[in-house]
Amino acid sequence: MIFESIKKLVTYGLESGLIEESDRVYTTNRLLEALDLEEYDEPEEEFSNVDLESTLKELLDYAVEKGLTENSIVYRDLFDTKLMGLLTPRPSEIDTKFWGLYNHQSAKVATDYFYKLSQDTDYIRRYRVKKDMRWIAPTEYGDLDITINLSKPEKDPKAIAAAKLAKQSGYPKCLLCYENVGYAGRVNSPARQNHRVISLKINGTDWGLQYSPYVYYNEHCILFNKKHTPMVIDRSAFEKLFDFVRQFPHYFIGSNADLPIVGGSILSHEHFQGGHYTFAMAKALVEEKIVFKGFENVDAGIVKWPMSVIRINSEDKNALVDLADKILTAWRGYTDEEAFIYAETEGEPHNTITPIARMRDGRYELDLVLRNNITTEEYPLGVYHPHQELHHIKKENIGLIEVMGLAVLPSRLKGEMEKLAQVLVTEGTEGVRRDKLIEKHADWAEEISKKNNITAENVHEVLQKEIGIVFAKVLEHAGVYKRNKDGKAAFERFINYVNNK
Repeated sequence: MIFESIKKLVTYGLESGLIEESDRVYTTNRLLEALDLEEYDEPEEEFSNVDLESTLKELLDYAVEKGLTENSIVYRDLFDTKLMGLLTPRPSEIDTKFWGLYNHQSAKVATDYFYKLSQDTDYIRRYRVKKDMRWIAPTEYGDLDITINLSKPEKDPKAIAAAKLAKQSGYPKCLLCYENVGYAGRVNSPARQNHRVISLKINGTDWGLQYSPYVYYNEHCILFNKKHTPMVIDRSAFEKLFDFVRQFPHYFIGSNADLPIVGGSILSHEHFQGGHYTFAMAKALVEEKIVFKGFENVDAGIVKWPMSVIRINSEDKNALVDLADKILTAWRGYTDEEAFIYAETEGEPHNTITPIARMRDGRYELDLVLRNNITTEEYPLGVYHPHQELHHIKKENIGLIEVMGLAVLPSRLKGEMEKLAQVLVTEGTEGVRRDKLIEKHADWAEEISKKNNITAENVHEVLQKEIGIVFAKVLEHAGVYKRNKDGKAAFERFINYVNNK
């Protein structure tokens, strides 16, 4: 049985193009070594269209049975990544092929190759990603993308306990560091033997391009500085964004903000996120045009979006960098007490920007999302953060992906929404209040029931639509002007402030 599983994995490597026929014996021997086998009797049966998930399960079950690894998600992931690393081409081979395709065909052909490779090597686990729940929710701001993340496995208690006892290591310094390429991992750091990165220059410095293993949208990529250096939004950040879309015009690229609460999960390492996808925010129209003094050659305006977004567009990327830098500098030091916007309190800065760059019809375009991370006793998680009444759906920080219109919701919602649907149909809203799992949704359920005639046939559709409406409110809460009753006037005050500087 184990020999059949080994042959199937080798066949998978041949079918996916990870290895060549001349690599067959070599790869087989590497797998034998990893599985602590000293001999091999090749099965006569030939395999085709090998299913990777089931083949890896067979190999993992064998490894557990023989005591080569423990039977838990974390340990099994460490071991199957080790096996896949034996099929994954060397970084130099991948770089050479990528840039050959880029130079002789196109940027898109090159990224298509690398994206497929990242899935074929199981760095992106296709069979887990497809478990995510996804749907489109119509709102006044357009069709928002909703996803419930089910692909990121939770750690089991045994691995959590082992991680506490494990020696703390400073290598790699973080999950984004280039040193993760080929790293074996440990219980408190994922295995990366099958992880590959494309090396490239951004504004003359060394950067790496990889894909996210969790793929929240098509070709979800990460561009990171090869030097472990903190994130910062400044003039050079805008220059880097435009240098990337110049090289990869079919991709957008954006950055989380560089302050806690409104920033990303890894602020210690400079990185951007991009991909081959058009988000709802990119489709949103400019609802009010703006003219910035000295930048009459730049098309500018306020975007019809639940957050506060200035869009600037021009054939001249240098003009966009100059204007973006002017807007950022103004916003960093801007205070408007009437609108409860403070540049700083007790020396702590609060204003920053989430920027997103793209090419549109041959012109450079940049969306600048105004962010503020101030907290109060009433709103300890942030004034411009989802407030308590929305936490039953979304409590986590609003990062770049959400800003653009894709909700990444916690996995708990799958079970909660299934139970809520069942109880609403059979017992109504009173039943919701009696159920400990879903009582947090009771007020929302009453609101929904008043708006909709809920039946067994439409309850799931109604809940999905209403989650989209809640997500739009979440974004409004994160918008520094949208949730302010005098928001339009306050936004215009800031535009005038920029023009008068």
